[in-house]
Amino acid sequence: MSEPGFAIRPMRLGDIDQVHELEMAIFPTPWSRNSYVFEIEQNSASHQWVVESQPGGQIAAYLVGWLLGGDELHIANIAVAPGFRRHGLGRRLLAYALAAGAELGAASAALEVRASNLAAQQLYAEFGFEVVAVRKGYYQDNHEDALLMQLPSLGAYSTRQASQSLPDF
Repeated sequence: MSEPGFAIRPMRLGDIDQVHELEMAIFPTPWSRNSYVFEIEQNSASHQWVVESQPGGQIAAYLVGWLLGGDELHIANIAVAPGFRRHGLGRRLLAYALAAGAELGAASAALEVRASNLAAQQLYAEFGFEVVAVRKGYYQDNHEDALLMQLPSLGAYSTRQASQSLPDF
């Protein structure tokens, strides 16, 4: 039997239970289940994607982005399930979201990241994100600072390239 592959696709309502379960396991201040329902059903600025194992349909990673002002993609939430980390899924999903944002008309991207999350900061820096501000006491659970990181140009991203040859696990 061969090892599974992965596919990136839009998040659906049927994914919310798995996504929320991961959210609660990963983040100290998780989004509510209803937040994801809102993002899918009511927030016209929101775009959500999942990385799904093939076959099997297990959600391995997810991302929520908001198209703000028509020209900025704000990465609101990104996570990779613990059992799927260190296989390039977060990198591929971020590349895909940036490409999709560019195709939707975004010229730039931004996100907040915990000051202590050095691994995420390194990943974002590899994409060209730069720290442009510090948001003091941003996180509610421990009042940790957030670094506001921006990527000034999305011109080089392609969803086709980003979704090709997702890594095997």
